[in-house]
Amino acid sequence: MPWHRLLLALAIALTAPATLAQNASPHAIDIPKWFTETFLDFREDIADARRDGKRLMIYFGQDGCPYCKLLMQSTFTETRVVDRTRSTVVPIALNLWGDREVTWTDGRRMSEKELGRLLAVQFTPTLLFFDEKGKVIGRLNGYQSPQRMEAALDYVAKRMEGKQPFDAHMLGVAHAPPVKGGALIDEPFFMKPPYDLARGPGKPLLVIFERPGCASCEELHREGFKRRDVTEPLARLTVARFDPASHVELTTPAGKRSTASAWARELGIAYAPTLVFFERGAEVFRVEAYVRPFHLASALDYVTSGAYRKEPNFQRYVQARADAQREQGKAVDLWK
Repeated sequence: MPWHRLLLALAIALTAPATLAQNASPHAIDIPKWFTETFLDFREDIADARRDGKRLMIYFGQDGCPYCKLLMQSTFTETRVVDRTRSTVVPIALNLWGDREVTWTDGRRMSEKELGRLLAVQFTPTLLFFDEKGKVIGRLNGYQSPQRMEAALDYVAKRMEGKQPFDAHMLGVAHAPPVKGGALIDEPFFMKPPYDLARGPGKPLLVIFERPGCASCEELHREGFKRRDVTEPLARLTVARFDPASHVELTTPAGKRSTASAWARELGIAYAPTLVFFERGAEVFRVEAYVRPFHLASALDYVTSGAYRKEPNFQRYVQARADAQREQGKAVDLWK
């Protein structure tokens, strides 16, 4: 064990549980004990991981995050996932709103929340994987099933970044066991062919990428698209839906002729369902993680209200929206 790790281990061992380093930026969800406590100098952490034949994984979470809770209490309690994670990466937990000082790979010092902004973290949990030079080689936004987590770790462990993009690798992995049938579900508000997504100014455009047999996609239709706080902002959007493996022809928002599969690769679609929002031909926001109806409604409001122009951090917008609803006497459950 390197000397600085030894000193840190001794410091933790001699410190009362209430003052562990993690508590300086508290997590509402308990972080597994097998996560690594360090001085948060990521130059050293990457070097230590390299020495042990591993790579660095940074987890961003936040207080009250139900998706973080699900990740920690389901995926990170699966023995095979725990064993694979511990043998593949050095896992370090950060609080998206935390104030602990970190030293980034280029020597800059900043707080946890400043690093979150630097790395464009918009969802919690977010898992970032780094190579030996400190480059991000993979990103997982939101809750990840054991199957997807194992697939990501396989990519990282086998150093596959030189052979295949992470997004392409992950696209073939289901979020959950597939539902029976395997057909895409239609909605009356979906655009009909021909798919010209470069239509003139008007409503913002929402493009949804779904896969046949995708349980999370079926849940989106069964629960999300049935709620009034979802259908109302949907009516302010033009909505198109594609299978990212389909060869259906389309014109992209930028006016380029393409197919759904080629455009999905260009956009780096790695999850189903993924929601990508466009205004005036340019992408302005996307949701590429498992999402429950409250966060789905929040994402739709975020774009259709134009709030994304003033508040670049989606998590802050979600918190403000929840607080405003509570002040109005409404019950707010982030998981519903």
